[in-house]
Amino acid sequence: MTTLPTHTEKKLGLVIDLDTCVGCHACVVSCKGWNTENYGAPLSDQDAYGANPSGTFLNRVHSYEVQPEAGPAQLIHFPKSCLHCDDAPCVTVCPTGASYKRVEDGIVLVNEADCIGCGLCAWACPYGARELDQQEGVMKKCTLCVDRIYNENLPEEDRQPACVRTCPAGARHFGDLGDENSDVSKLVAERGGVDLMPEQGTKPVNKYLPPRLKDDYTNTGDIDILAPLLEPVAPDAKGILGWLDKALEKL
Repeated sequence: MTTLPTHTEKKLGLVIDLDTCVGCHACVVSCKGWNTENYGAPLSDQDAYGANPSGTFLNRVHSYEVQPEAGPAQLIHFPKSCLHCDDAPCVTVCPTGASYKRVEDGIVLVNEADCIGCGLCAWACPYGARELDQQEGVMKKCTLCVDRIYNENLPEEDRQPACVRTCPAGARHFGDLGDENSDVSKLVAERGGVDLMPEQGTKPVNKYLPPRLKDDYTNTGDIDILAPLLEPVAPDAKGILGWLDKALEKL
Protein backbone atom coordinates (compact mmCIF):
# COMPACT_ATOMS: atom_id res chain seq x y z
CA MET A 1 0.00 0.00 0.00
CA THR A 2 1.10 3.57 -0.65
CA THR A 3 1.60 6.01 2.18
CA LEU A 4 0.66 9.68 2.05
CA PRO A 5 3.16 12.44 2.75
CA THR A 6 2.82 14.04 6.19
CA HIS A 7 2.90 17.45 4.52
CA THR A 8 3.30 18.98 1.07
CA GLU A 9 5.18 22.12 0.13
CA LYS A 10 2.21 23.39 -1.87
CA LYS A 11 -1.43 22.52 -2.32
CA LEU A 12 -2.08 23.09 -5.99
CA GLY A 13 -5.73 22.78 -6.90
CA LEU A 14 -8.81 24.27 -8.50
CA VAL A 15 -11.46 26.69 -7.31
CA ILE A 16 -14.68 26.27 -9.28
CA ASP A 17 -17.32 29.00 -9.28
CA LEU A 18 -20.76 27.36 -9.46
CA ASP A 19 -22.33 30.79 -9.83
CA THR A 20 -20.43 31.43 -13.06
CA CYS A 21 -20.25 28.01 -14.73
CA VAL A 22 -22.64 27.89 -17.71
CA GLY A 23 -22.31 24.16 -18.39
CA CYS A 24 -20.77 24.60 -21.85
CA HIS A 25 -18.45 21.57 -21.40
CA ALA A 26 -15.48 23.46 -22.86
CA CYS A 27 -13.44 22.24 -19.88
CA VAL A 28 -14.40 18.63 -20.66
CA VAL A 29 -13.41 18.93 -24.32
CA SER A 30 -10.10 20.68 -23.62
CA CYS A 31 -9.22 18.16 -20.91
CA LYS A 32 -9.96 15.25 -23.23
CA GLY A 33 -7.94 16.79 -26.02
CA TRP A 34 -4.88 17.73 -24.01
CA ASN A 35 -4.62 14.48 -22.07
CA THR A 36 -5.19 12.36 -25.16
CA GLU A 37 -2.50 14.11 -27.19
CA ASN A 38 0.11 14.70 -24.51
CA TYR A 39 0.29 13.22 -21.00
CA GLY A 40 0.52 9.43 -20.63
CA ALA A 41 -1.58 6.94 -22.57
CA PRO A 42 -4.45 8.40 -24.67
CA LEU A 43 -7.95 8.62 -23.23
CA SER A 44 -9.69 6.02 -25.35
CA ASP A 45 -13.23 5.87 -26.69
CA GLN A 46 -15.24 2.77 -27.56
CA ASP A 47 -17.83 2.83 -30.34
CA ALA A 48 -17.75 6.62 -30.22
CA TYR A 49 -20.31 7.05 -33.02
CA GLY A 50 -22.29 3.89 -32.46
CA ALA A 51 -25.39 2.99 -30.49
CA ASN A 52 -23.59 2.45 -27.18
CA PRO A 53 -20.64 4.85 -27.00
CA SER A 54 -18.34 4.97 -23.98
CA GLY A 55 -15.09 6.67 -23.19
CA THR A 56 -12.65 7.87 -20.57
CA PHE A 57 -12.93 11.42 -19.24
CA LEU A 58 -10.94 13.07 -16.46
CA ASN A 59 -13.46 15.88 -16.04
CA ARG A 60 -17.24 15.78 -16.33
CA VAL A 61 -20.00 18.36 -15.88
CA HIS A 62 -23.29 17.38 -14.24
CA SER A 63 -26.36 19.64 -14.23
CA TYR A 64 -28.98 19.79 -11.48
CA GLU A 65 -32.14 21.81 -10.94
CA VAL A 66 -32.36 23.00 -7.35
CA GLN A 67 -35.15 24.81 -5.52
CA PRO A 68 -33.95 27.32 -2.90
CA GLU A 69 -36.18 28.04 0.12
CA ALA A 70 -36.76 31.50 -1.33
CA GLY A 71 -36.65 32.56 -4.95
CA PRO A 72 -37.02 30.73 -8.24
CA ALA A 73 -35.56 27.34 -9.12
CA GLN A 74 -32.00 27.39 -10.42
CA LEU A 75 -30.08 25.21 -12.85
CA ILE A 76 -26.66 24.47 -11.37
CA HIS A 77 -23.84 23.13 -13.52
CA PHE A 78 -21.42 21.09 -11.43
CA PRO A 79 -17.98 20.22 -12.86
CA LYS A 80 -16.28 17.29 -11.16
CA SER A 81 -12.79 15.84 -11.34
CA CYS A 82 -10.12 14.62 -8.91
CA LEU A 83 -9.96 16.89 -5.87
CA HIS A 84 -6.33 15.99 -4.95
CA CYS A 85 -7.28 15.30 -1.36
CA ASP A 86 -4.84 15.69 1.53
CA ASP A 87 -6.08 12.40 2.99
CA ALA A 88 -6.61 10.60 -0.30
CA PRO A 89 -8.05 7.08 0.19
CA CYS A 90 -7.31 6.25 -3.45
CA VAL A 91 -3.61 6.43 -2.62
CA THR A 92 -3.55 4.41 0.57
CA VAL A 93 -5.63 1.59 -0.92
CA CYS A 94 -3.42 1.08 -4.00
CA PRO A 95 -1.71 -2.35 -3.76
CA THR A 96 1.14 -1.58 -6.17
CA GLY A 97 2.02 1.99 -5.21
CA ALA A 98 0.89 3.25 -8.60
CA SER A 99 -1.26 5.96 -6.97
CA TYR A 100 0.73 8.55 -5.09
CA LYS A 101 0.62 12.14 -3.82
CA ARG A 102 3.54 14.41 -4.65
CA VAL A 103 5.35 16.12 -1.79
CA GLU A 104 6.38 19.15 -3.84
CA ASP A 105 2.89 20.29 -4.86
CA GLY A 106 0.27 17.88 -3.47
CA ILE A 107 -0.90 16.64 -6.87
CA VAL A 108 -2.27 13.08 -6.83
CA LEU A 109 -1.07 11.05 -9.81
CA VAL A 110 -1.04 7.49 -11.18
CA ASN A 111 2.12 5.80 -12.39
CA GLU A 112 0.56 3.97 -15.32
CA ALA A 113 3.51 1.60 -15.62
CA ASP A 114 2.73 0.18 -12.16
CA CYS A 115 -1.07 0.26 -12.38
CA ILE A 116 -2.68 -3.17 -12.75
CA GLY A 117 -6.20 -1.82 -13.29
CA CYS A 118 -7.62 -3.52 -10.19
CA GLY A 119 -10.04 -0.63 -9.60
CA LEU A 120 -9.55 -0.43 -5.82
CA CYS A 121 -8.79 3.28 -6.04
CA ALA A 122 -12.06 3.87 -7.88
CA TRP A 123 -13.95 2.04 -5.16
CA ALA A 124 -12.17 4.06 -2.46
CA CYS A 125 -12.76 7.47 -4.05
CA PRO A 126 -16.03 8.92 -2.68
CA TYR A 127 -16.26 11.37 -5.58
CA GLY A 128 -16.18 8.93 -8.49
CA ALA A 129 -13.21 10.81 -9.89
CA ARG A 130 -11.31 7.83 -11.29
CA GLU A 131 -12.06 5.90 -14.45
CA LEU A 132 -10.67 2.68 -15.90
CA ASP A 133 -9.49 3.17 -19.46
CA GLN A 134 -10.88 0.09 -21.17
CA GLN A 135 -8.30 0.12 -23.94
CA GLU A 136 -5.20 0.69 -21.82
CA GLY A 137 -6.38 -1.25 -18.76
CA VAL A 138 -5.15 1.38 -16.32
CA MET A 139 -6.84 3.89 -14.04
CA LYS A 140 -7.08 7.50 -15.21
CA LYS A 141 -7.63 10.72 -13.29
CA CYS A 142 -7.11 14.47 -13.41
CA THR A 143 -3.40 15.38 -13.31
CA LEU A 144 -3.93 19.14 -13.03
CA CYS A 145 -2.12 19.11 -16.38
CA VAL A 146 1.21 18.59 -14.62
CA ASP A 147 2.87 18.55 -18.04
CA ARG A 148 1.57 22.07 -18.73
CA ILE A 149 2.00 23.93 -15.46
CA TYR A 150 5.77 23.30 -15.28
CA ASN A 151 6.48 23.46 -19.01
CA GLU A 152 8.81 26.43 -19.55
CA ASN A 153 8.47 26.02 -23.31
CA LEU A 154 4.89 27.28 -23.03
CA PRO A 155 4.00 30.98 -22.65
CA GLU A 156 3.43 31.85 -19.00
CA GLU A 157 -0.30 32.37 -19.53
CA ASP A 158 -0.60 28.77 -20.79
CA ARG A 159 1.07 27.23 -17.73
CA GLN A 160 -2.19 26.27 -16.11
CA PRO A 161 -4.58 23.34 -16.51
CA ALA A 162 -6.22 23.11 -19.92
CA CYS A 163 -9.69 23.35 -18.35
CA VAL A 164 -8.80 26.63 -16.63
CA ARG A 165 -7.18 28.09 -19.73
CA THR A 166 -10.21 27.20 -21.86
CA CYS A 167 -13.16 28.15 -19.63
CA PRO A 168 -14.96 31.00 -21.46
CA ALA A 169 -16.88 32.07 -18.35
CA GLY A 170 -13.86 32.34 -16.06
CA ALA A 171 -15.47 29.85 -13.67
CA ARG A 172 -12.28 27.88 -13.02
CA HIS A 173 -9.27 29.14 -11.08
CA PHE A 174 -5.91 27.47 -10.39
CA GLY A 175 -3.30 28.11 -7.73
CA ASP A 176 -1.76 27.22 -4.40
CA LEU A 177 -4.51 26.72 -1.85
CA GLY A 178 -1.89 26.13 0.82
CA ASP A 179 -0.85 29.79 0.58
CA GLU A 180 -3.40 31.99 2.32
CA ASN A 181 -2.15 34.99 0.33
CA SER A 182 -2.66 33.37 -3.09
CA ASP A 183 -5.39 34.63 -5.38
CA VAL A 184 -7.34 31.36 -5.10
CA SER A 185 -7.18 31.36 -1.29
CA LYS A 186 -8.41 34.95 -1.17
CA LEU A 187 -11.24 34.05 -3.54
CA VAL A 188 -12.28 31.14 -1.31
CA ALA A 189 -12.25 33.41 1.76
CA GLU A 190 -14.24 36.18 0.06
CA ARG A 191 -16.92 33.92 -1.43
CA GLY A 192 -17.14 31.29 1.31
CA GLY A 193 -15.65 28.42 -0.70
CA VAL A 194 -16.61 24.96 0.51
CA ASP A 195 -15.33 21.38 0.39
CA LEU A 196 -17.23 18.73 -1.54
CA MET A 197 -18.66 16.17 0.90
CA PRO A 198 -16.51 17.18 3.90
CA GLU A 199 -18.11 14.43 5.97
CA GLN A 200 -15.95 11.92 4.07
CA GLY A 201 -12.87 13.24 5.87
CA THR A 202 -10.71 13.27 2.72
CA LYS A 203 -9.78 16.98 3.07
CA PRO A 204 -10.10 17.86 -0.62
CA VAL A 205 -7.82 20.59 -1.89
CA ASN A 206 -10.21 21.75 -4.61
CA LYS A 207 -12.92 24.15 -3.45
CA TYR A 208 -16.32 25.16 -4.80
CA LEU A 209 -17.77 28.65 -4.68
CA PRO A 210 -21.52 28.28 -3.98
CA PRO A 211 -24.08 29.75 -6.39
CA ARG A 212 -25.76 32.95 -5.31
CA LEU A 213 -29.54 33.27 -5.16
CA LYS A 214 -31.12 34.70 -8.28
CA ASP A 215 -33.55 37.61 -8.01
CA ASP A 216 -37.22 36.84 -8.61
CA TYR A 217 -39.04 39.56 -10.54
CA THR A 218 -42.18 37.58 -11.18
CA ASN A 219 -44.07 38.37 -7.98
CA THR A 220 -42.31 41.35 -6.43
CA GLY A 221 -43.57 44.09 -8.73
CA ASP A 222 -40.00 45.24 -9.37
CA ILE A 223 -39.10 46.63 -12.76
CA ASP A 224 -37.36 44.17 -15.00
CA ILE A 225 -33.81 45.46 -15.48
CA LEU A 226 -33.84 44.16 -19.06
CA ALA A 227 -36.96 46.12 -20.04
CA PRO A 228 -35.10 49.28 -21.20
CA LEU A 229 -32.94 47.15 -23.46
CA LEU A 230 -36.03 45.72 -25.18
CA GLU A 231 -37.59 49.07 -26.12
CA PRO A 232 -37.65 49.98 -29.84
CA VAL A 233 -34.53 51.77 -30.98
CA ALA A 234 -36.61 54.18 -33.10
CA PRO A 235 -40.12 54.54 -31.59
CA ASP A 236 -41.21 57.03 -34.31
CA ALA A 237 -40.12 55.42 -37.56
CA LYS A 238 -39.87 57.70 -40.58
CA GLY A 239 -39.44 57.26 -44.30
CA ILE A 240 -40.10 53.85 -45.79
CA LEU A 241 -40.06 52.23 -42.34
CA GLY A 242 -42.74 54.63 -41.13
CA TRP A 243 -44.92 53.89 -44.16
CA LEU A 244 -44.42 50.13 -43.68
CA ASP A 245 -45.30 50.38 -39.99
CA LYS A 246 -48.56 52.18 -40.76
CA ALA A 247 -49.42 49.74 -43.51
CA LEU A 248 -48.92 46.79 -41.20
CA GLU A 249 -51.11 48.36 -38.50
CA LYS A 250 -54.06 48.34 -40.95
CA LEU A 251 -53.81 44.63 -41.61
